[in-house]
Amino acid sequence: MTEQPETRPQRRDMEEKFPRALWVRLIIYIAVGHLFAGFVYLLFEVGAK
Repeated sequence: MTEQPETRPQRRDMEEKFPRALWVRLIIYIAVGHLFAGFVYLLFEVGAK
């Protein structure tokens, strides 16, 4: 029988670490969300005057 290489540590390392693309998307969504919230706040401030 041939022994298969151990893939357990590699899989565990992948689960502990987020992919880079996920971090980039997360930062973009947070930035866009804050810009949108700022725009809505600006609309309320202008509308109150």
